[in-house]
Amino acid sequence: MKINLKSGIDKLLFGMKQHDVTAVLGKPDKNYKDEDENVIFVYNALKARLTFYQEEDFRLGYIVASSNNLEVFGFKLIGRKIEDVKKDLATKGITKYNQETFDTFENYFNEDNWFILQTEFNEVVKFEIGAIINDKDEFDWRFPVKK
Repeated sequence: MKINLKSGIDKLLFGMKQHDVTAVLGKPDKNYKDEDENVIFVYNALKARLTFYQEEDFRLGYIVASSNNLEVFGFKLIGRKIEDVKKDLATKGITKYNQETFDTFENYFNEDNWFILQTEFNEVVKFEIGAIINDKDEFDWRFPVKK
């Protein structure tokens, strides 16, 4: 699954509606609302959780994934040492991270591309990516919504 920074993963583009996603991926394995009334789709085979923001007319705005097939710029992420992943990303100019620690987990957040590499025991276990917010403080949707 190819990560397209600032846009989404594979055919999933930020700004898609639920019916756009089901047209591409089929019905989710699980579908529920979180505490903020956002709609969450879960696809077990893809090891992915998709969030459709209630306040944004239920557009796809966030993806959490942990599939071994995830890659960015041809580099695999999941199951690799964080230092190796950071070295690979540095070759593409991605070098700034805010680091947070929670128990055995560490998050490496890159604000420019709005993604998080989550590690446990120094190994990447999860990747999170969100839609970019532009200079006007609005989401920069990548999928054209039809009226």
